[in-house]
Parts: sequence; structure tokens; C-alpha cells
Amino acid sequence: MTVDDTTSGDGAQQSPDPSVHATPHHEVDHTAEPTDDPLAIRLEQLILGADRRYTPFQAARTAGVSMDLASRFWRAMGFADIGQAKALTEADVLALRRLSGLVEAGLLSEPMAIQVARSTGQTTARLAEWQIDSFLEGLTEPPEPGMTRTEVTYPLVELLLPELEEFLVYVWRRQLAAATGRVVQAADDDEMVDRRLAVGFADLVGFTRLTRRLEEEELGELVESFETTCADLVAAHGGRLIKTLGDEVLFAADDAGTAAEIALRLVEAMTVDETMPALRVGIAFGTVTTRMGDVFGTTVNLASRLTSIAPKDAVLVDGAFAEELTRTGDAPVSEARAAEEAAAAAERARKEGPDAEVIPAPKYRYGLQPMWQRPVRGLGVVEPWLLARRGS
Repeated sequence: MTVDDTTSGDGAQQSPDPSVHATPHHEVDHTAEPTDDPLAIRLEQLILGADRRYTPFQAARTAGVSMDLASRFWRAMGFADIGQAKALTEADVLALRRLSGLVEAGLLSEPMAIQVARSTGQTTARLAEWQIDSFLEGLTEPPEPGMTRTEVTYPLVELLLPELEEFLVYVWRRQLAAATGRVVQAADDDEMVDRRLAVGFADLVGFTRLTRRLEEEELGELVESFETTCADLVAAHGGRLIKTLGDEVLFAADDAGTAAEIALRLVEAMTVDETMPALRVGIAFGTVTTRMGDVFGTTVNLASRLTSIAPKDAVLVDGAFAEELTRTGDAPVSEARAAEEAAAAAERARKEGPDAEVIPAPKYRYGLQPMWQRPVRGLGVVEPWLLARRGS
């Protein structure tokens, strides 16, 4: 939503001229005027918990926020420009007060408050779209012949709204607790932003060809199944799903062993599912910059490049990741070294006898096979390693 700048040169606020602040024709204006549809009006009042009372100018003035700051807050939250239509509620005023209050109290800088608004808006916008597209739409099918969707929607939303709201707060608190725990365990302040992580991409092979062959509904079901499988496996084994991109997911883990397990389980899960295309995974380990729930940097770029050159149903990792796996004892330095250790342990057992306490050979979870060095666009020459699960 636009809250237009109506301050004069000396900083005094001027009364808005409706003719000046009319919404331009090219702007999306889906909230400017109340709709003529009575149900849509009732649903909006139910969900927002209040009637439309304020223009953007009036809301900013009531909240005690400058027009410029209010405009940036609303745009960061992802709301469309509405000129000076009366479309805002008491909740909108309260939100402006809270954000500006955090800035005034020194708890957040102004740029950080804008980031809070943007990250919250982007996350909840996707959640709301998903709930409407995949959840409410299915549930609002008329249960009896002759009933319209309109007759079902309002009471359903009325019942679901408080439950979904409580659940959203619960999940957010849980995620906040987990994220806070990771931050306080950081070694220093720099590590809170720039951390060493394992970052992986998992990509469906031949997805573009599939989009031409499958019907839209089939394609949607395939993508949903892929994303659900990935999200469940990443979470179950201690990783974090950063984002999904239709045919690709980006995940991260605090250690290489966790990322290796996630990657191999993803490949294994897709291999046994006959409806799924082949999968390829690339993982890199190193310093990563985190911003607004996303990850950036050379490590992320390298993981993406490794994914693009990985064989079907296989996992490629970079040298730093391979080094980290050997350092933690999750993989041998080489298969020859592992064979020597096994032979030495067997020889000790033969000499000491069956009743002696003999130090067994190390048990490695993963094996690493060096691949040919190759140039990677933008990152120079890299030596990828093929990751595999080792037998006991």
C-alpha cells in the first residue's frame, strides 16, 4: 500500500488532496475500494477483525509515523499501492505503531525494521496463498447438492481462523527458539552472520521436459510430492530447508555428516519412487552469509554448480566438504587407507585370540571417490568428490 509523502519543505504535514493522490492506472489496486460482493466484505471483516476506517494518510497520522516511513513499511510487507482510498483498519495503525516504536526505542534500526517487515510479509504471503490454493479451496467444495461455495466459505473460515492462527504462532515460536539456540552457540559475533555450513541443492533431472509432457494437475502433484519428501527428510535428519524452487530445493546443515545423510536419503527416496525423475545433489562446505532466512556466498554458488554437473541419482561434494567428513571420522581419507585399517584390525584379532579385547577398525558411514578436476563457471577449477554410503 502506498502512503504518499505529504510533508512540506519545512517538515509540516499537509492535508492530502484526493485528486493528487489518486491511484495511477498502471498500479495494482486490489484493496483500494470495498468490493460490491457482500460475502467478500464479510470475509475481510472476519479475517481482519475490523472495518475499513482509514486512508493511508490518516493511518500514518494516527500511528504517529511519518508518511515516508509508513510507505516503506507497507511496501516492504508486500501490499499494493492504494493511493488515498479508505482501506486500512485499527490493526494497520497498531502495526505501524509497533514497528516505529521498536525503532524509537533503539531495539531495531530503521533498515532492520524494514527487513523485519519484508521477511514477515514474504513468508506469510506464500503461506496464505498456499492455504487458499491447496487447503481452503478443497474444503469448500459444496458438501451437498444445491449448496454454493459461498454458503460454505464463511462458516468454515470462522471455524478455522482461530485454530490456524494459534498453530501459526506455535510453529513460529518453535522455529524462533531453534534459531536463537543456534545463534547463542556461535563462537563469536561474526559467526552469527557469516557461519560455516554445509549447503546443498537437490535438483530433479529433466524437469523441463516433464513440464511439456504432463498435464498441469499432474505436474503440480509431482512438485508437491517432491517438496514434501524433501522437507520431511531434511527436517527429520537435522537440516534446515532454506527454500524450494519447484524442481529444486536448497537445504543447509551445521555439519557435513548431517548434510551427507540428508543428501543420500533424498536420492534413495527418489530412486524407489517410480513416479519421480532422477535426482542429483551438490553440496559444498564453507562460510555462508545468512540474511532474512536465506543463504548467500561462494559456498552456495559452488553447491549450485556441483548440482548442475552431478550424475543422475548421485551426490557430488566439494573438497572442503570431503575434508570435513574425513576430519570428523565420517569418511576415510581413502578407500586404500580404510582397507589397511580393516586388515590391521583383523590381524590383531587373529594374534590376540577370540577372547582378547582388540581395537576394531574405524567404521565409516560414507565413502568418497575423487572425480576429474574441471573448470566451473565463475569459480575456477574444482575437484568434485562422489559421495556414497559405505557398507558396515
